[in-house]
Amino acid sequence: MLTLLSMFYYICLRRRSRSGTRGEALTSRRAVESGQRAVLPVSVEVEQYAKEVLDFSSHYGSENSMSYTMWNLAGVPNVYPSSGDFTQTAVFRAYGTWWEQCASAPPPFRRTPKGFHSQDYIELGFEEPVYPTAVEVLETYYPGAIVQILACSHNPFSQTPPTDVRWEVLWSGEPTKVLTPQARQFSPNIKHISFPTNLLRLEVNSSLLDYYTELDAVILRGVKERPMLALYKMPVIDINDLSDSEEDLSEVGGLFRSGGDGKHHRTGNGYFDKLPYELIQLILSHLTLPDLCRLAQSCKLLHQHCCDPLQYTQLSLQPYWARLSDASLGHLQGRCTLLQRLNLSWTGNRGALTLSSFSSFMKVCGLSLVCLELSCCHFLNEACLEVISQSCPGLQELNLSSCDRLHPQAFTHISKLNRLRRLVLYRTKIEQTAILSILTFCIELRHLNLGSCVRIEDYDTVASMLAARCRSLVSLDLWRCRNLTDRGLNELVSGCRMLEELDLGWCPTLQSNTGCFQHLARGLPRLRKFFLTANRTVCDSDIEELAANCPSLQHLDILGTRLVSAASLKKLLQACPKLLLLDVSFCSQIDMRVVVELSGLYPNVSIKKSFTH
Repeated sequence: MLTLLSMFYYICLRRRSRSGTRGEALTSRRAVESGQRAVLPVSVEVEQYAKEVLDFSSHYGSENSMSYTMWNLAGVPNVYPSSGDFTQTAVFRAYGTWWEQCASAPPPFRRTPKGFHSQDYIELGFEEPVYPTAVEVLETYYPGAIVQILACSHNPFSQTPPTDVRWEVLWSGEPTKVLTPQARQFSPNIKHISFPTNLLRLEVNSSLLDYYTELDAVILRGVKERPMLALYKMPVIDINDLSDSEEDLSEVGGLFRSGGDGKHHRTGNGYFDKLPYELIQLILSHLTLPDLCRLAQSCKLLHQHCCDPLQYTQLSLQPYWARLSDASLGHLQGRCTLLQRLNLSWTGNRGALTLSSFSSFMKVCGLSLVCLELSCCHFLNEACLEVISQSCPGLQELNLSSCDRLHPQAFTHISKLNRLRRLVLYRTKIEQTAILSILTFCIELRHLNLGSCVRIEDYDTVASMLAARCRSLVSLDLWRCRNLTDRGLNELVSGCRMLEELDLGWCPTLQSNTGCFQHLARGLPRLRKFFLTANRTVCDSDIEELAANCPSLQHLDILGTRLVSAASLKKLLQACPKLLLLDVSFCSQIDMRVVVELSGLYPNVSIKKSFTH
């Protein structure tokens, strides 16, 4: 086998190679022929579970408990090999395509690479840095969401500030739908990397799953000494260079012509000179951002087209979070003077972006900005939000989801953005004073997400302010707000009658016996999405009022109630022909027999009933 390989490389290397000199090629060939081989160190494989959860984009659980939170991924398994819906596992906030179908969902960004599938992530720190040999993820319910596993060169437990942070993809794949929701151990073949790591990042996409995926533990296997697998440094050989003669140089058609004197003369840009400017712009609009930047280096004409600000009215840098730096942001700055929609989610962490570069970019490119996505941007501070409020006077959409390291005082600057229509503050530290100030001045709000904002002391006051100031509100997410009562909910319903989406999941202070849910059903005829997750008091009367007054209902979650019967669900299904999702998990009166029966009668409705083994 070695002889055959030597013959093949000998044939390849005797031809022209773009990547190395002839001397380098001969040296490489002699290395093969002489059988030179690096000494392989003997090292014992280390197995370790995650020591700490460092960062994540979302979770189903509360900030003040362990149930369904990402923190459950630290340490040894709690559940595996059991299958089912367990509170001791890590669960992300969403699944399927239900959230994308809602009015509150923003439109996708153009130019998002087809290979970028990630919707959520979690970063895990391990005790010892190792060269990874395997990564194993213990999935206990609806597996198949993991689409990428990455390793980082930075030691998260080091006291030294990070410099030259590198991320390498160990494995990537497309979203999958596993045929069974049963537990499994996911251990893909991973790529070998050149540095030791004790920081892994899992990225997930749950869009194909029928229910929430649940993860129990992550195992990192590796060796402490670097495996020396390469025989020698082999220059890259382009298959197109394997011509019969080293002197045979093919002519680049169209760009050069031979003159009578035997010399080559440039004739311009070929057919591109004949195409209308707008047509070339349309063609280039289908390229991804890296391709656009590469094409700009090919010739002056295409450089002009690729740098046209009209190519950068929408810019999503989220897919390139691992590579984005001050330098790359500065490189794009001159091209983005007409920028309208910008997605910087997940970028800038661990020193990749600084306040000065972000501020400079926003001051140059913020004037026309209407949408700014900054989910999980931990480099943000109060000065950044102040710059946004000063540089983006026309901003209509702002997403600060999971920016949980922002100081509460920073949010007061948002009140200066009085044209806001969509504001996402999920898992932030915003406090009562700041949210009331925002609602006072941002009266055009249509979509507001305050899910898991645990520092807001009085949600009744917030609901009252919404009813008074934001009467055109279309969607409101109050997931896991701990102190909303029937008084605040009744005021909200009376003032915001345009509501189409309302998430009251895990709001324990709301009680059905006050009549608040029936009042809600009568007051919100446009309701399309309604989550009453884990409210034990929801009863048949509430469901029947929804059936009588909310014909446009599409998504309903009543997980965990003990008082709803099959009879009221049948009335709901009959009266709401647009219903697509109905979650009756842990509803004690609705067993699997009822679910099967209703699914047969209403096949267009996805009826969810989770289980525990």
